[in-house]
Formats: sequence, C-alpha cells, structure tokens
Amino acid sequence: MTLLTSKKIISPILFFVVSLVLKSGAHSFLNFNKETEYIVGKISSILLIISIAWMLIAILKALKKRYLKRYSLDNENNLDARKLYTQFNILERIIIFIIVLISIAAIFMLFDGVRKLGISLFASAGVAGIILGFAAQKVIGTILAGLQIAIAQPIRLDDVLVVEGEWGWVEEITLTFVVVRIWDKRRLILPTTYFIETPFQNWTRTNADILGTVFIYTDYNVPFDALRKEFTRLLEGHNLWDGKANVLQVTDCRENYVEIRALMSAKNSPQAWDLRVYIREKLITFIQQNYPDSFSKTRVIVKDLPKTDIDTSKI
Repeated sequence: MTLLTSKKIISPILFFVVSLVLKSGAHSFLNFNKETEYIVGKISSILLIISIAWMLIAILKALKKRYLKRYSLDNENNLDARKLYTQFNILERIIIFIIVLISIAAIFMLFDGVRKLGISLFASAGVAGIILGFAAQKVIGTILAGLQIAIAQPIRLDDVLVVEGEWGWVEEITLTFVVVRIWDKRRLILPTTYFIETPFQNWTRTNADILGTVFIYTDYNVPFDALRKEFTRLLEGHNLWDGKANVLQVTDCRENYVEIRALMSAKNSPQAWDLRVYIREKLITFIQQNYPDSFSKTRVIVKDLPKTDIDTSKI
C-alpha cells in the first residue's frame, strides 16, 4: 500500500477537494446573494485550511509509521528502535502543534476583527526564542525539556527507570510529561522537566543487559564455598541466566550476621527480576535443608549466678 492510497490519507484529500471546489466554484453555479456568498466563502476558506492541516498531519503520521515499520520494540536488543521511536514521537507532536497553531492563525486572518491576533500567532509560531511572559515560562520550559529529551535522549521508550523510589518502564513520552509504567501496573506521571533537573536511575541507557543482586543474611558459621557452588549450579540450570555474571561475595559483617551478595546477569530487566526471585528462594531453601543453624541469630550468654543461703522454697 503506497502513501497516497492509504485510507488515512484518502479522507483528508477528498475533504480538501470538496473544500477547494466549494471555495472556487460556489458563486458560479449557485445563485447566492452577497451576504450568503460572503458567509459561504468564509466557511469554505475555513474548511480548506482545516483540510490542508488534516492532510499534512495524516501524511506525517503515515510517513512515520512507514519508516518505523522496519524497527521493532519487541526485540531483545532494541536500543536503536527505542531511540528512533522516542525521537519520532516527540518531533511528531512538535510538528502537529506547529501545524495546528498556524492553521488557527490562518483562520483568524480571514476576519478583520481578529487579524492582529492571527498575526501574533504567526509570529509566535515562526520565531523560536520569543519570551511569551512570566506566566508562560513553566509551560515553555516544559515543552523545551520535551524537545531536549528528543535530542539528548536521557530516557527512551521502554527504558527501565528508578524514579521517586519506584521501578518501572517508560511507557509514553510527550512534550510536557512522561508516563512510567510501574511493575505493579500503576502509572507514574512526571513532567518532562523532572528528567532534566532531577537525578534518576536508567538501567537500560546503553543496552538492555542488566545485573541483578540478591542479599542473604546468615550466621558466621555458614559455609561460603558450599553456597557459592550451589549458586553456580542454580544459575547454570536456569534459562534466564545469560552466562555473563556469576559472583557470590561477603559484602558486610555485623555483630549478629554476615551479608552475602549474589550477583547475576540477565538479558533484560523482567528476566533479571524473575531470576533474582528464583535464586533468593532456592538459596534460602538450600540453607534450610543443609545448614539450618546458619541463619542469623541473636546470641545471649547466661553465666552461673553465685550461690546464696536464701531459702527459695518460701518464695
């Protein structure tokens, strides 16, 4: 299917042709008086502007869809696809915003009473850097932040982030806000300025590979070599492990316990999460079955009390 035969393109083209015919030939084949001809002329001009804007937006969407069809977000290594989808989605919204703004300005220009307003809208659409006023600074700043995200790409679609203490995926990026899909299906909506001004964690900035950690707290008498051997066996027997990271280390020790960190790797964050849950459960089960006395415990030393001559039978 070519671009011009697409259903989404045909409708605005037909609307444009009808508007053009009404604009150019209504007064010749319809017997209108001057007032009616004036009204029909204005309406046909408005419809013509709307049809042109509609046609440009439809062509823009069709071109974007046709170009991005070669890239899929479902692939495991989808970094290039996420870059392009992020850029095209934000730039598409910017272009549509400009088209709508210019169309509204052109419609205003048809009427003498609001011609000045139309001229000002044209000026605001054509000059990028105009200070619109103190009241609009936040709005303009938010839009510019969205444009900066499209160019610099600190985040992309389907990136894995940790923001506001929540872990999730970037689901949608607009000019003014970003939607993060939390792991429990909640949505965290943040302004685009948040990702320019506030530090956050991006787990998939350069690739989808990710490291997962599991912490186990045990007593000092736990056999580390046995745990390390069991950890390796569990990873080698699981299809979610990508075979890159396999490290078990003692990372801390306190009065009542030692901290053991198991480090593993997976192809993407969902698989890393499932692998971490599996390893945590199996390591705890291994300690329960083989070294039940090795869980962390609180030690209390009771010393023998000195003997006294008190008759405790009367107490």
